Amino acid sequence: MPKYGMVIDLQKCVGCGACALACKTENNTQDRAKGQTFNWADYLMKAEGKFPNTKFEVKPVLCNHCTDAPCVKACPVTPKAMHKHENGMTIHNMERCIGCRKCQQACPYSAEDVDKKGAQYSVISFNDFTDEVHPFYKDKKEVVAGCTASGAEISHKAGDMPPHRTMYRHSDYASVREKGKVEKCIFCEHRVLNGEKPYCVVSCPASARVFGDQSDPTSEISQLLKKHKPVQLKNNKGETLKPGEKGTKPNVYYIRSFSVRK
Repeated sequence: MPKYGMVIDLQKCVGCGACALACKTENNTQDRAKGQTFNWADYLMKAEGKFPNTKFEVKPVLCNHCTDAPCVKACPVTPKAMHKHENGMTIHNMERCIGCRKCQQACPYSAEDVDKKGAQYSVISFNDFTDEVHPFYKDKKEVVAGCTASGAEISHKAGDMPPHRTMYRHSDYASVREKGKVEKCIFCEHRVLNGEKPYCVVSCPASARVFGDQSDPTSEISQLLKKHKPVQLKNNKGETLKPGEKGTKPNVYYIRSFSVRK
């Protein structure tokens, strides 16, 4: 059985945002609202120094699909809504989810409200019990009065909600989430099971993301982890695990760093 993971080469990443756009399109995620990011593919951004001696860093982030996933341990239902698959992926079952948000509270890479916590991102987001999912595409108000169509009209003309909806079949996930449910990156398992790669990997123009089987010593991801000294995130503040510090055993790794001289 494979053990999937991802390597992100920061020397290749230019922060173009193609991965985030691809993820939103593939997984029908909604816009950031009420302290929830809904970005399964997101960023940490950091600027330092004063011109002309400045440094700007972009670090793509996503669910780390931790081996010792605290979100799984915190899930109170049986069988668990947040659970591990044999291939190493951390997956969420919508039907079992009771909306308690204990997974979000336990995850060091998440925050119940990113605005109140001052966090840049949260890998787990929550669809409120009272709010409509994708409210923009149910709103009948024109974006520009008398000039543009409303979100509801766009959705009606397209015949679906959201109008760019990607349909896929997954045993645990619906293509559009429901009220009172959490959601997170699933490493595009619906694609992987069909022999494809996650859409963020496919869409990266710089090939900065490498996805594969860590248990296969001949795989590209294994070769990169052997060649470079990878680091893993410790939390959603951008802190990294120190040598020998296991943390939650994240399966997303970062290698090298961006430099215009290399």
